[in-house]
Amino acid sequence: MNASPISSGCAAKIATRVAYGEALVEMGERFENLVVLDADITKAMQTGAFSKRYPERSVDFGIAEQDMMAAAAGMATMGKIPVVNTYAVFAALRACEQLRTFVAYPNLNVKIVVSHGGLAVGWDGVTHQGLEDMSVVRSIPNVAIVHPADAVSTKKLLPQILAHEGPVYFRLGRNAVPVIYSEDHEFEMGRAEVLTDGRDVAIIACGLMVSESMKALDILASEGVRARLVDMHAIKPLDAAAVIEAAELTGAVVTVEDNNILGGLGSAVAETLGENCPTPMRRIGIRDCFGESGEPDALFEKYGMSAAHIADAARQVIALKK
Repeated sequence: MNASPISSGCAAKIATRVAYGEALVEMGERFENLVVLDADITKAMQTGAFSKRYPERSVDFGIAEQDMMAAAAGMATMGKIPVVNTYAVFAALRACEQLRTFVAYPNLNVKIVVSHGGLAVGWDGVTHQGLEDMSVVRSIPNVAIVHPADAVSTKKLLPQILAHEGPVYFRLGRNAVPVIYSEDHEFEMGRAEVLTDGRDVAIIACGLMVSESMKALDILASEGVRARLVDMHAIKPLDAAAVIEAAELTGAVVTVEDNNILGGLGSAVAETLGENCPTPMRRIGIRDCFGESGEPDALFEKYGMSAAHIADAARQVIALKK
């Protein structure tokens, strides 16, 4: 196995949306046809620095996400790389028709960057918790979905997303999360990262749930269980080879996501295993219900998504191994 990509000092916490805002300014110089579109939440999406540096390449549409998505499609036909910025619920639900029909159907080069995905949004409650956004977008043809785990992977994947020809849904988070990766680690969009190489059970996670899964690793290790942790930053297209390899090596799989388990990462992994390598598995995530306002850790505990729940799911699938 290659040297571990995990940072030796991962005490720092940075929100992926903050890392995105910093990297976006650099991308403005690298991609001269980059245009940033906002919907009255410049501060929340951390696009203010780009707007200040490149005012002629920034457009604020106000609270009009459908118009913004349609305008982005038009810009793409003129050779621009429009980056739509808004919350997950507004991109995937309010502007779903525009995303599907005017961006995805003609396969236009539009990038959709969202924050506030998942239950971790916490205090903002159900209206702003994107609990099903990845499920909705995953069902739309031509759209790739990338959900980075930390600040380093966010910055390293952004230029690849902008260079990718076609629509990409880049899902970020509101809250600060641990920096997992070392600064010199290189990523490839669509290729999963193996963080630990245990053979008792595979935990396949995405986004901030990678760091939550790392806590579960400590719990399991105290019981003598060695888990293989896979950061599946690309939900679509899924790194099927990494999923099958994890299943064949361990014989037991747990998926972990801050999204509805119907249609998201858990479904994608289950579909892959069902067709290629049937394996005992459990899915951790939103279990087909709405969220509520609250402190994120308390919500994770209530909705069965904490490190303790991940560890328990691992025990269950290990018990099912033949």
